[in-house]
Amino acid sequence: MGQSLSEPETSKQSAFCQNDYYKVGSSCMQGWRMHMEDSHTHILSLPDDPGTSFFAVYDGHGGAKVAEYAGKHLHKYVTRRPEYGNDVKHALQQGFLDLDEAMLNNEALREQMSGSTAVVVLIKDNRLYCANAGDSRAIACVDGRLDVLSFDHKPTNEKERERISSAGGYVEYNRVNGYLALSRALGDFGLKRNKQIEAKEQMVTAYPDVEEREVSEGWDFLVIACDGIWDVLSSQAVLEFVQEEIAQGIYPQQICENLMMRCLAPDCQMGGIGGDNMTVIVVCFLHGQPYEELVNRCKEAVSKRQEQRRKRRSHSNRSHEGPVGEEDPEHQQDTPRSHSSATLASEEGTSPRRGKPGNGRLEDDSSGSESERSEDVHTPALVVEPPGASENGSDGAARDDAPSNGGELPAPVKPSSSSSAPEKARDTKNKQSEQSDSNNESAEESSEEMDLK
Repeated sequence: MGQSLSEPETSKQSAFCQNDYYKVGSSCMQGWRMHMEDSHTHILSLPDDPGTSFFAVYDGHGGAKVAEYAGKHLHKYVTRRPEYGNDVKHALQQGFLDLDEAMLNNEALREQMSGSTAVVVLIKDNRLYCANAGDSRAIACVDGRLDVLSFDHKPTNEKERERISSAGGYVEYNRVNGYLALSRALGDFGLKRNKQIEAKEQMVTAYPDVEEREVSEGWDFLVIACDGIWDVLSSQAVLEFVQEEIAQGIYPQQICENLMMRCLAPDCQMGGIGGDNMTVIVVCFLHGQPYEELVNRCKEAVSKRQEQRRKRRSHSNRSHEGPVGEEDPEHQQDTPRSHSSATLASEEGTSPRRGKPGNGRLEDDSSGSESERSEDVHTPALVVEPPGASENGSDGAARDDAPSNGGELPAPVKPSSSSSAPEKARDTKNKQSEQSDSNNESAEESSEEMDLK
């Protein structure tokens, strides 16, 4: 990561707005960084299109100029597109490119060696459009369940790598030309100089992916945030955090502040995790009803989830009961192997599903909306990664956090030669069963996870 302060700057700039349809809170915090480079926008009714709402987070890197300019002007470029009236998706895509071109033609911005992600949610006539360029993210809670609205653009993604290569670039240390740790952004004009190809085909492009949804009465809330949040918690963990806060009657601006403090690193030696600028917007859907109606819906969802977890823990505990030697042989083999995978993941800072050092997010978490749309997404237990193990850290002047080298597997502990074989088998079986119970209970009770890079 870039330079850090000796102590984090935890003062927050929070805001709040509301109408009959939304109750919105936002907050941003500098954290451990030397400067605040984020920007954000929340507009309940666009001046050029009354009744349409616009929410966006811009995560700047290398400086704040591009993020600030985007925060003030992107929505104008979108609504002024000629196709905006009948093709909002295309208007968003072209609006991103128009804004980028305007900054390129602006002498004060053209020479800036900086850029910014952009994740936008526009809601028009009960139709939601989420446009994203970069690795900030937007999620929704619909009927109490997770729907991820954006896709993280990393140079290691297959399609992103292909475009980078076709544009004359390369990926080294998981970065575009060994420099930028994301593959789409506003600005970063030094990586957009191939005059033989279109703007959306550049090795780093401002062209966004756009997801569309129909907003129904089942929509509870949105969370839109920079990667300073998503590098620490998975999408499911953030959903549960916000859901539980709303269930307590806490207002969205305070939820934003609480979420940032939850993600703030206790020190600056955690490989960039929790050390970035943080910006969060929470949009609560009111559907013309008092906020208390949403509070009650979230209470029901939280209660239902807790009951499901109690049942799973009870079932898990029963599965480990019974005398040694009377269980199914196949189960006897599977239990130690499953426990070993979880243990190694905890010790190495990896995901059991990956089998290699994590890149800051779960495998199913970083792949975007399709992989996280299932109601069966679960949050593993909290994992603390040793310093220096981050692979794709938070934004610096050039997203300059160091790649991960991974960790050594712990050496197996040899049993004492004084124990007989049957006694060793029984002792090992009992210890594995106790540890597995403990791990299962921790994983079920924790709704938060520090996903490590």
